[in-house]
Amino acid sequence: MSVDRITRVNELLKREIGDLLFKVMHADEFDLASVTITRVATAKDLREARVYVSILGHEAERPHMLALLSRRHGEFQRRINKDITLKYTPRLTFELDTSVEEGDHVLAILAKLETSTPAS
Repeated sequence: MSVDRITRVNELLKREIGDLLFKVMHADEFDLASVTITRVATAKDLREARVYVSILGHEAERPHMLALLSRRHGEFQRRINKDITLKYTPRLTFELDTSVEEGDHVLAILAKLETSTPAS
């Protein structure tokens, strides 16, 4: 399968899973506003897809939140199968993505260095 097609499938799944978050997960389970689907990595045969999730704040609750998402992977897959026509509906696995927080940390360090360096 071409790289272009995999990229398009990844973006389509990312958008669909992001929309489904509010339909599948309940607001009383955890803070839906803190969860972002950052990217999806689909296998070339479309049988598996890793969904990378960023959870801002809630450091202590992250494992629980990821477990809730993983527990509902079947519901996500059923709805994707209903909404999107693919040869195979990939089996979803959710993984924590800390790249957004790492980027924020680097930007904070750069901002601190910028303010502490005197202008010549």
